[in-house]
Amino acid sequence: MKSPSTPTPSTGKKGRSLILFATIVLTLCLNLFFALPSQAATTIESPLTDDRPILTLERLQSQIKAPIPSEGSNLIDLRKFTLDLRPENAGFVETFYTRLHEAFQKSSTPLGLDLSNAIVQGPLDFTRLGVELPLYNPDLSPLFTPAEQTQLKRDRRRLTRLSTLSQSLLLAPRAVPSPLKIAVFRGALRLIQTEFLGPTDFTNTFFLSRVDATSAHFAQTTDWSQARFSDRARFGGVDFDRATRFRSSIFFDKAEFNQARFQDVATFQSSEFQNTATFNQVNFGQDANFTRTQWSGSADFAQTQWQHQALMGKAKFNQALFLTDAEFNQALVLREAQFSRPVNLRSAVILDRADFSYSSFAKEAYLNVPGLRFDSDRAKIVGDPGRIGKVISVPTLEGNENLLRELIRNFRRMDQISDANQIDYTGQKLRSKELLRRVFGVNLNTANARQLIRLGLSPTQAEAVRVRNLAQPMKTLTELLSVGEIDLATYTQVRDRVITVEALPIGVEVFSRLGLLIAWVGVEAVLVLSRNGTSFALIFGVGLVAVAHFAVLFWAIDRARRRLPRPIVPSRLETASVLSLATVLGGTGVTLIFEQADYPWATIAWSMAGLVPIPGLLVWQLYTEGRYHPKLDVSYFVEEGTLRQLRLLIGRLPIIPRFPQFRDRYIELPWDKHWNWLNYFDFSFNNFLRFGFNDIRLRDEFLPGLLTALVWYQWSLGTLYIALLLWTLSRTIPGLNLLIYFR
Repeated sequence: MKSPSTPTPSTGKKGRSLILFATIVLTLCLNLFFALPSQAATTIESPLTDDRPILTLERLQSQIKAPIPSEGSNLIDLRKFTLDLRPENAGFVETFYTRLHEAFQKSSTPLGLDLSNAIVQGPLDFTRLGVELPLYNPDLSPLFTPAEQTQLKRDRRRLTRLSTLSQSLLLAPRAVPSPLKIAVFRGALRLIQTEFLGPTDFTNTFFLSRVDATSAHFAQTTDWSQARFSDRARFGGVDFDRATRFRSSIFFDKAEFNQARFQDVATFQSSEFQNTATFNQVNFGQDANFTRTQWSGSADFAQTQWQHQALMGKAKFNQALFLTDAEFNQALVLREAQFSRPVNLRSAVILDRADFSYSSFAKEAYLNVPGLRFDSDRAKIVGDPGRIGKVISVPTLEGNENLLRELIRNFRRMDQISDANQIDYTGQKLRSKELLRRVFGVNLNTANARQLIRLGLSPTQAEAVRVRNLAQPMKTLTELLSVGEIDLATYTQVRDRVITVEALPIGVEVFSRLGLLIAWVGVEAVLVLSRNGTSFALIFGVGLVAVAHFAVLFWAIDRARRRLPRPIVPSRLETASVLSLATVLGGTGVTLIFEQADYPWATIAWSMAGLVPIPGLLVWQLYTEGRYHPKLDVSYFVEEGTLRQLRLLIGRLPIIPRFPQFRDRYIELPWDKHWNWLNYFDFSFNNFLRFGFNDIRLRDEFLPGLLTALVWYQWSLGTLYIALLLWTLSRTIPGLNLLIYFR
């Protein structure tokens, strides 16, 4: 009989199966437990290794022996590799630099390097790859163009001066200077979509061929200081996560940084761009330092984003600077910058200050600011008082009315009254141009095809505009660009000669345009005679010309009456004296006009329009009719003889009162006195400026009506002139300005 504890064969088989199953499950769990952390750790340590093979020394040697041709040169192909240059891989790192350096140095033809789509782990010292040669080795000369050799000579002089200065400051004994050297990289360098996970060093390297780093990623600091780019340098779409330095670098050819992103500080201090440089749509996350840079070609910063300060102080721009559609969240500093061409700030956004203090603008340079927006209470433009307002340019009034008001308010807040007045003057010039365009411009909403063709449109364009107007009339000129056949060049050509208003009956339209013409005459007169009330010297010069002109007319009418039968004419001495003083006054006025007016001949033409036609007609009529009346040998002018003093005669009229007893107080001018001719200038001052020494007026009997009309005409012109003069004074005297604009 079997014992109960003894297992049967079937029971033993089942137990062994359970034990085996448990062992397998436990093993799998342990493998999963220890495998997952290992994979996670590997992923965290090297997230970008993906499927790119690790570059080994054997593969490096094979790639060096088999360079690939590209764009006329040979490149060592290290694309899509992972380069492990971390310190813990020191053996590979030293061999990597040594073999590449030997390959570049021994090659008889320029040999380049292609790291496109590669991953570089650890620091990259590119200076170890270049051929280190003395800057002034005669054998090196054929490698450089004349421009590059000139640059190297300039570097030598600059470094020699710095070395001498440092030795003199340290008071150290003069030592034999070590020969200056530079790392020369003769072939092309391609870094397209390359990932640099460690810091990179490209300092003091002369790239004789093209550098293309499009869409590369620099995760750590990268230093290109004192690098020289002989050919085109492309950094478009590059991500710079940490500090980036291009200090004292020189770009001989075009430099492209379009759509690059600088997440940390970007330093281009003292760099030179000897060709066009483009920074379109670049994002500067921290301070961007472009101080002391030199731009021989155009500098294009259109649509850039500046999160922190944009520092361009002491920069020199030989061509145009484009800041179109740029947004400045903090200060834009252009202190002591030099501009030879326009600065384009069209549609830019200023949230802080734009500082142009101590900057110099050449004759062809100005600030083009149409559409500029001040989107912050602290936003302002800073510049030298009396100068910054003159270099601000706005091409059209339409769409810029609010901008002009903001600019005027900006300068008034800083007590720069002359600059505020200059902006107001610019706005009024645009208004004058707008009024003239509305008077004589062709209405696009009513024009026929023939009128549009005369404007300069092609028949196809004219028909397209007509069809567009039939569908929906235009309300603004910019809607002309919505017509597919109209390009920007055509729009620019015709915009000053067309208008877009609703169709009106012919009679209403004629009177409307007549009213606009009268308004234009008033605006234009104020502009050319006083620069819209911004130049006291100009309006004073106009006044001197008017006073001298009327003084000569009054003297001639009063003293030159007839030659027969008994002459009533002035002496030669008196004639010479009058003409001499008139010449001095008129010459002084004309000099002021040419010094102060933007268009001096226009100012003189408008002055003559008021001074010559009507007075000339009255004088000609007077001498044509002749004078036959009592008291023909007595002056037409009388002076109030009870007082002799300087008088401000604001409410004075040019004729004496009719009350008979007042005649006893007024006596005729003494023709027999040699100084009598001065009274005519005194009367002209009295009648025009309400200021003079004696109260001289016309007598009230036996007086030619034409002379009375001439005197009253001058008095009327004087009233308008005084109003314009006082308005100009109120806009040019700071204290009085504050009372007017901040009351």
